[in-house]
Amino acid sequence: MKFERITHNPSVMGGKPCIRGLRVTVGTVLGLLATGKSRERILEAYPYLEPEDIEAALAYAAWRLEEREVPLVVP
Repeated sequence: MKFERITHNPSVMGGKPCIRGLRVTVGTVLGLLATGKSRERILEAYPYLEPEDIEAALAYAAWRLEEREVPLVVP
């Protein structure tokens, strides 16, 4: 799955998934939503974010939860 608004760069926030290369992680956005902050309040606090960024963070988190890493078994 491709998430154009979610970036991974080892030199930005330690490689954590970020919104469009900004220093705002997906985890930050999810944490704010989880503590009851409204999307409007998040956009006020981070004026460089766009509504689509919040949607992308939620979609990315949902996708990551469904992904499973299965170890290869070597006979």
